[in-house]
Amino acid sequence: MVTLRTVSLFFVLCSFVSGSLASSKPLGSHPASGPCASCHSELASVLPKNHPEIGQASFAACAKCHILATEGGTAQENGFSTRIHLAHEGAKVSLDCTVCHSYVPGKSFGIIGQSISWGAPKEDDLAAMKESLNSWAQSNHTDHLHAMAKIDCGGCHGKEAPLLDTTVENSRCLSCHGPLEKLAAKTTPKDLPGRNPHKSHLGDVACTVCHHAHSDSSVYCLNCHNNFRMTIPAGGQ
Repeated sequence: MVTLRTVSLFFVLCSFVSGSLASSKPLGSHPASGPCASCHSELASVLPKNHPEIGQASFAACAKCHILATEGGTAQENGFSTRIHLAHEGAKVSLDCTVCHSYVPGKSFGIIGQSISWGAPKEDDLAAMKESLNSWAQSNHTDHLHAMAKIDCGGCHGKEAPLLDTTVENSRCLSCHGPLEKLAAKTTPKDLPGRNPHKSHLGDVACTVCHHAHSDSSVYCLNCHNNFRMTIPAGGQ
């Protein structure tokens, strides 16, 4: 027999289930907000198919899980950052940085709607950053090899936006590719063990002498030893 109490419990249960579903809507039912909304009405179509449901379709909501990506600067894979930048900097789509990034020349460079700032690049610095990003996204240089390995700008340059005179220290390269002794062991030629670019008679040599991120790399040894046969990744051969 159905009692008033049974009916009341039924409606309470329905209300609970309805409320739970309402708070966990499919991603596509949430309109995009923040910098993404200028181009995307919703984000479901541009996210991986296995992406979990979220409560909002905004960059702020993404940052709650992808916090390392928004802070940047770690020498490790950053799938969130690389996916966004590769999608917005390429042959089909090439957006100006300021569509997503807040920028005050010489004062700050961050993300719209976020309090993060990665330094104070000037206008010529930002132009160089844009050119480097284009190379990172679609060139045959070392930077693009890093893009394919899900390493973004911060992976090499740290948290600060790279300025025109910025370089990358050996310690940064070796945090992924080192230690130097291990790297040298990998590149020792079997036929000519003394011809090892990572164990040079010149002593400590900057990695960037040979490995150019945003242009063709070149083997420094060949400046003197032009009879050597030595190749280098992203060397433009």
